[in-house]
Amino acid sequence: MDATHEVFNQPAPLAGYNLFDTNRPLRDALNFNAPQLPTESLRQLGETLGSADMQTHARLANVHTPELHTHDRFGRRIDEVEFHPSYNLLMTAAVGAGLHGTPWRAEPGAAASPHVLRAAGFMLFTELEPSMLCPISMTYAATPALRDNAAVHADWGAKLGSLVYDPALKPVADKAGVTMGMGMTEKQGGSDVRANTTKAVRADSDGWGERYEITGHKWFFSAPMCDAFLVLAQAPAGLSCFFLPRVLPDGTRNAIRIQRLKDKLGNKANASSEVEFHGASAWLVGEEGRGIPQILEMGTMTRLDCALGTSGLMRQALALALNHTAQRSAFGKPLIAQPLMQNVLADMALESEAATALAIRLARAFDRPADEHERLMARLLTPVAKFWICKRGSLLGQEAMECLGGNGYVEEGGEGVMARVYREMPLNSIWEGAGNIMALDLLRGLRKGDAVAALAHELAPARGQHAALDRLADALPARIEAMASEVEARRLAQDVALAVQASLLAQTAPPAVVGAFCASRLGGDWGHAFGTLGAGTDFDAIVRRAQPV
Repeated sequence: MDATHEVFNQPAPLAGYNLFDTNRPLRDALNFNAPQLPTESLRQLGETLGSADMQTHARLANVHTPELHTHDRFGRRIDEVEFHPSYNLLMTAAVGAGLHGTPWRAEPGAAASPHVLRAAGFMLFTELEPSMLCPISMTYAATPALRDNAAVHADWGAKLGSLVYDPALKPVADKAGVTMGMGMTEKQGGSDVRANTTKAVRADSDGWGERYEITGHKWFFSAPMCDAFLVLAQAPAGLSCFFLPRVLPDGTRNAIRIQRLKDKLGNKANASSEVEFHGASAWLVGEEGRGIPQILEMGTMTRLDCALGTSGLMRQALALALNHTAQRSAFGKPLIAQPLMQNVLADMALESEAATALAIRLARAFDRPADEHERLMARLLTPVAKFWICKRGSLLGQEAMECLGGNGYVEEGGEGVMARVYREMPLNSIWEGAGNIMALDLLRGLRKGDAVAALAHELAPARGQHAALDRLADALPARIEAMASEVEARRLAQDVALAVQASLLAQTAPPAVVGAFCASRLGGDWGHAFGTLGAGTDFDAIVRRAQPV
């Protein structure tokens, strides 16, 4: 029987390429923020993550989602989550690359900018598979907090920085490497953690200090197979932070009961759960009643990862769109050669590069805590980057999917990556504080010290590069001083983000990118959708710069 048709005009999958070498905006951002940074490890990571084999593991980890087993076949409570082998392989790769703990590994000859190095690797890994990076991010954020309990840190610190991933539930003494999670929010409170009802009652003391028994629940308890967690509970002196291991030193399982796994829109490879604590053993981290400041410090680091993660997803969505349109023809020529498609692709490329520039700039601030300007930038740009980059991510993901047409909407094969990226996009905007929380946090940060002057100093190097940027930079101090109500906090967060992005691009990107970004985002020569750049834009130069191959 003859075939009814020949398959043609279908693009080859985007595979077998180096994610780092082909990402010019990321390499330029690294050169600007950490010019002495050795990048060979990133090049090797980019080669690995761009391989077809790793893409297959990413797909399998999302197709074969985590399964909860509350009891074994004999009726004993075990509260274990089973993952597909591809999930564990991806975790092994991420831990092996140090994405969970590079900045905390004190090694001779370590990179002078470990947070920037780690940020770039985190972005690259997000392009492959973002959801399993949740425990990686939480380990990164939680590790330094353990210094407030010296005994726990002595036993756990080195293993939290280990490059070995060991998924088995065993006492820390029997493991070569461990991971950490967090449990903060409850049903009745969400972001308002002061409304938590989980109780902590003092029990006794041991080698890790004052031991408490924790009774209550957590509504979002992500990555429940981690080796330990930082949780919030109400102690006699108020809301406090506790270290709660999954397995106790004597080998017994701690009293953590996993009620169910969340059925989420995306983030499928990662297990997010609801749990109850039934007198679970935990040890105080820091002082009683100081849980809020401690969680805010950890939240700052996970918010950085939200900005990094969405930047990586933007890059992946853009790369998929460019790959498809370069090979797919319509109306007599490749899609990428169609003028209106060029406008769409160039507009998305501007958004992706600006996100990368801002996220890596924020990581630089984490590398220089002793520098007062960098400390203020970390305080201001963390909520700004998380707010704006994560808001823009979902819009870019939808537009990139449209570039692929119906192929972008299906869940199979190479093109199915786009659907996975799109479903992942909203998470980073919600996790660790949604938009309003970030905008209000910016207002609080602007009231600290010389924050307004620090922002002006940050924008100063780009003065004179574009009239629209100069106008915005001139207007921001007065707007900040005059803001008497929080009702315009989102608009302020947006404009601070755009001003900093434009300033960074003016120092790192070619004129075609800088001019188009400032004219559209700051100068008003733009519509309300991607693909509405002005006719004078150098579309070809912008698209060429963004090409993944």
